[in-house]
Amino acid sequence: MTESKKSTIRSIRSIQIVVIPLYMACAAILLRAITYSYTNLPSLFPWYAGFELIFLSLFILVALRPSLPFGKLQFIYVVQSVIILCLVSLAPHLDFIASLFTLLCYQMALVIHGKSRWVWCGIFCALILLSLIAWKGLVLGLALSMIPISGCIVILYYVVAYQEEEQAKQRSEAILRELQEKNSQLQKYTTQVEQIAAIDERNRLARELHDSVSQTIFSIVLNTRSTQILMERQPDRVRPQLEQLQILTQEALAEMRSLIAQLRPHIE
Repeated sequence: MTESKKSTIRSIRSIQIVVIPLYMACAAILLRAITYSYTNLPSLFPWYAGFELIFLSLFILVALRPSLPFGKLQFIYVVQSVIILCLVSLAPHLDFIASLFTLLCYQMALVIHGKSRWVWCGIFCALILLSLIAWKGLVLGLALSMIPISGCIVILYYVVAYQEEEQAKQRSEAILRELQEKNSQLQKYTTQVEQIAAIDERNRLARELHDSVSQTIFSIVLNTRSTQILMERQPDRVRPQLEQLQILTQEALAEMRSLIAQLRPHIE
């Protein structure tokens, strides 16, 4: 099962928990119809019980398997709509049974997405209106149909708003995870850049050590050798050579200290 289907099923279950009172109301409608038929119309009781059993079986099937193919879902809703119309058509034409379309609209909004659910909502509202007008007359049927039609529209808007909020939350979480990953990568890149900069700095200091200090030390060696020769041949010229040798030594020492200071880590 893909992640999108899992999130859809989690969303469906969370919405189902929120509207438990709707289930209870519809269960009360079914029980009321069965009780009424058993008490006042015993000959029609098997019809009421049979239709309601089929309706509940299909409803539970969709509730347990919300990922059914779109074609099968539409067929199930057609069958359930026909069942509700049959129940309303049974004497004495109980108008409250039309409220089952509200429950059907709620479940349809959970498992069907896009424009199709608005089409189905319009179909359910039209069936409510036409069935009640057909059996109760124009004025009374119109009045009785207002509550279940309003319920269908309100339920659909509620489910759509809830799902859009969940999708926005999931997008925000995905963006947050992506930003965290980018930040982690940026930190790695920063560390790598610092390491490369440190290596470049060491290489630069090594070149300076070779170019400047090495030359100074080489000059010291030459001056030392010259001083040794002068001590044997011209002792009176030894003193200036020693002074020059001291100057070169101090310069080499200063350069070495400068390079060592640059190699030390900076303390912020």
